[in-house]
Amino acid sequence: MSITVTTWSLEQTSPADLIPAKEPEGDVRVVRAEVPSPEFSRFLYTAVGGDIRWTDRLPLTYADWRERLERPGTETWVAYDRGTPAGYVELEAQENGAVEVVYFGLIPAFRGRRIGGHLLSLGTARAWDLATRWPDLAPTSRVWLHTCSEDGAHAMDNYLRRGFRLFDTKTAPEPEVATPGPWPGAGPV
Repeated sequence: MSITVTTWSLEQTSPADLIPAKEPEGDVRVVRAEVPSPEFSRFLYTAVGGDIRWTDRLPLTYADWRERLERPGTETWVAYDRGTPAGYVELEAQENGAVEVVYFGLIPAFRGRRIGGHLLSLGTARAWDLATRWPDLAPTSRVWLHTCSEDGAHAMDNYLRRGFRLFDTKTAPEPEVATPGPWPGAGPV
């Protein structure tokens, strides 16, 4: 059985495009995960994407995860709410100064608390200055991402409010898959 999924690609072409969100209330911190950890990255991937059908990385081996995380210009930034992982943004440098926001999102229990706009703002700002941390990279000339009709209800609005602009739309059938987690009913308490 398949479902129809619309995928939107968005971009910023200047650091001036970024419109930062307000910082959320409380003890929310965004920290770079500097040690590549396949276990931690897979936890974030399944915890954030489980209820919205992220499945493309599930078949990867430990070595595959490690190889992806150790690529020059790949960074994972994690939002913590009072010390608990709340979500993440994964950046990946590409050719010609492009940086892709490969994955971005919040664990269901942390959605709706204004953490996502803050995390996206900081992640996008880090994408724009990625070459300062990776001297062999070309300076960032473009930050881009894609989102789809399976992502969270507020994803597209968050991207647009942060200054991303739509540059492509595609609709295609995709196989319907069972959600890998978190368990049904997980969400804000």
